[in-house]
Amino acid sequence: MILHGYWRSGTSYRIRIALNLKGLDYQTAPVDLRTGAQKSDAYLALNPQGLVPALETGDGLVMTQSPAILEWLEEAHPAPALLPANAADRAVVRAMAALIGCDIHPLNNLRVLKAVRDLGADQAGVDAWAGRWITDGFAALEALVVRHGEGWCFGGAPTFADCYLIPQIYSARRFNVDLTPFPRLLEIEMRAEAHPAFIAAHPDNQPDAD
Repeated sequence: MILHGYWRSGTSYRIRIALNLKGLDYQTAPVDLRTGAQKSDAYLALNPQGLVPALETGDGLVMTQSPAILEWLEEAHPAPALLPANAADRAVVRAMAALIGCDIHPLNNLRVLKAVRDLGADQAGVDAWAGRWITDGFAALEALVVRHGEGWCFGGAPTFADCYLIPQIYSARRFNVDLTPFPRLLEIEMRAEAHPAFIAAHPDNQPDAD
C-alpha cells in the first residue's frame, strides 16, 4: 500500500496510526501542502478533491477521506480490531471520532487557517480561533472518556477514537492550547507516547518532516 499524505496533516497522521496498529506494511508518498503539491495534475488524478490522505491499495483501488479509509481498513484487515464488537459500543467510538473529525479538526486545518489569516488575524488570533474549537470539543470528549475509557478513549485498547485524538492533541500543542483541564486525554497521550504504533506515526518521524 502507498499512503499519500503530509507529515503534519492530522488526517494523514490518523491513518498512519491505524496502519501501524494493524501491523500493515505501507510506503509513504509525501504531498507537500505548503507548495501546493496536492493540486498538481498527478495528485488530482489520484484524488480529484486535492486533499490528503489518499491510500493506494496496490490492486488499483485508491481511497480518499480518512473516515472511509479507516472503515475500509477495519473491514479488510479486521485484526486487531479498532472498533468494539458490540454495535452500541461501536456507535460510541464512532461518535468520539466524529466529535474530532467533524467538529474540531476541520476548523483548524491548513485551508481554514489560511482563510482566517486572509481576514486579518495574526498568529495570536489564529491560535485563539483554533483553541476555541479544540477546547470546546475536548471538554465534551473528556466527559465521554471518563464514562467509557479504561486507559484509552474507549475501553482498554486503542480504537478509531484514539487514532483521531492523538493527532488533535499534537495540533492543540502547536496552537498553544491549555490542556490541563483534560487529564484523561493527557493520560491517553502519555500512553500513546510509549506505544510503538503511535511513535512510528508521529509527524517528527516521517521522511518529509522538517
